[in-house]
Amino acid sequence: MSDRASDREYVLTVSCPDTRGIVAGVATLLAGHGCNITESQQFGDRYTDRFFMRVQFVAEPASAGEAVGEDVLRGAFASLARDFGMEWDLRRRDVRPRMLVLVSKFGHCLNDLLYRQRSGLLDIDIVAVVSNHPDLEFLARSYELDFHHLPVGRENKREQEARLLELVDSYDVDLVVLARYMQVLSEELCAKMPGRIINIHHSFLPSFKGARPYHQAHARGVKLVGATAHYVTADLDEGPIIEQEISRVDHTHSPEQLAALGRDMESVALARAVNWHAQRRVLLNGSKTVVFQ
Repeated sequence: MSDRASDREYVLTVSCPDTRGIVAGVATLLAGHGCNITESQQFGDRYTDRFFMRVQFVAEPASAGEAVGEDVLRGAFASLARDFGMEWDLRRRDVRPRMLVLVSKFGHCLNDLLYRQRSGLLDIDIVAVVSNHPDLEFLARSYELDFHHLPVGRENKREQEARLLELVDSYDVDLVVLARYMQVLSEELCAKMPGRIINIHHSFLPSFKGARPYHQAHARGVKLVGATAHYVTADLDEGPIIEQEISRVDHTHSPEQLAALGRDMESVALARAVNWHAQRRVLLNGSKTVVFQ
């Protein structure tokens, strides 16, 4: 193994029934294998009786040898997991998830994600862009990314979703992000990628659905507008929420100003959600999430 510390940094996430001894068990196991905890967060949900934990640690080299290997750590955690009924995941911290971005004609979220990745602000690799319109091909190409135009209509929706899944496989994609992709994914597709698809949409109080939501909000005189990033499920826009952003508005805001403000909030909320997912800070808790920021 390389002497670089990044090769020896790991992130462990745990979800299990809440009981005594979980933190002690994880800490003891890590210490016994020569690992040093650099960050640890945990949460016990008294409403669901579930315990959640995220531990970041470094496998330190022994005085007369190498650090413990990943296979050994996995074997040790598998044994501990059986004792506590854990759902767990162990990843090297320097392995970045691979992300496929779906977009339609609105490019603000895509543009923001591309810029943040190139600037080193996202712990994720965007591997390609897919769209049901050709409008944003120039933007993907400007970042030297593959662009796939998959027009979607009633007659070919199933065929195009099959093609999308082929792209997920061919690019070895870990996460799909709907960056203002104006198509509803089928139940079948959602079921094949649970917890691996993130969507962004406006979230008004009250809520306005359908065409021209900012004009609807302006007509009702809303005082708050916002954006919600969430995991995609078969229930439209009802998946577990990862992040939300809001802003106060008043009677002086035009529909165009509301829309511009909305674009900013959508970009920020989506970027945070993507980065927290990439850093394994988001754990599913039924219809909710636990986010270790």
